[in-house]
Amino acid sequence: MSLATRTASDAVTASLTGKSKDRDVRSMVFLGALWFSLFFGVVVLLALIIDTAIAGAPRFDLQLFTEYESRINRDGTGFRAGILGSVWLMATTALMAIPLGIGAAVYLEEFADKKSRVARIIEINLQNLAAVPSIIYGMLAVAIMGLLGYVYKGIVLGGAFALALLILPVVIITTREAIRAVPSDIRHGSLALGATVWQTTWRNTLPSAVPGIATGTILGLSRAIGEAAPLLILGLATVRDDPTGIESKVTALPIQIYNLSAMSQLEYQVAASAAIIVLLVLILGMNALAIFIRNKFQRSW
Repeated sequence: MSLATRTASDAVTASLTGKSKDRDVRSMVFLGALWFSLFFGVVVLLALIIDTAIAGAPRFDLQLFTEYESRINRDGTGFRAGILGSVWLMATTALMAIPLGIGAAVYLEEFADKKSRVARIIEINLQNLAAVPSIIYGMLAVAIMGLLGYVYKGIVLGGAFALALLILPVVIITTREAIRAVPSDIRHGSLALGATVWQTTWRNTLPSAVPGIATGTILGLSRAIGEAAPLLILGLATVRDDPTGIESKVTALPIQIYNLSAMSQLEYQVAASAAIIVLLVLILGMNALAIFIRNKFQRSW
């Protein structure tokens, strides 16, 4: 076998097996740098989480969830208003963003002409909106609330507007990917039996795509629950009352963490550390739920 033939054979074998005999010093150094970067990032993250948990350990009590933020009883200051406010914001955000996002994704995938100029413009804008900083959505929500005639914008409706705009591109993109994963044979079989496009979409395509849609929406909400920048633009401040409606003044857990962590008193620093762990557990729990739904109900076509 000639040298050229052997070299070509080795290249084909490497491409098929994913293995290469090229183990020079530069490639090994680069591989080591990659592994070190990964290891360093994970170690720093774990160190920050452990340090925050140790700092907030004295405040892992019931008062953290049942009491309001207090300037008098600093040792017993709590995050009840922020937790309930976050619940109201997430519920209102879900009602705004999820139906609209799923409807837009269904239209773009099943009904829109993908070669039309309008569809291409929407496609480009969706890709760009997913990378827009969250504070821009807060500014847009301020403008919307101003157009609706609200003078004070730090209410449940204003915060939900900002967070819904924030996660809407994520919901649309993930829903479209879930719909694309449904085999076209299901659609063709339904249409061949006389069903309309809408009936096929409602009774076959969407039920088959539910696991992917649920995963995407939960991940979007888990991102929204930890956002503070768009809510700060809206002027969400310290509130010591439970929200009772979409026009109630509201605060959120990230806002309270931001405010208390900026204070110099040790009691507030400890309470903020404990609240950070609570928020982290909520976000990790939502992500774990999304992974469970994906693994439990995902279908192999």
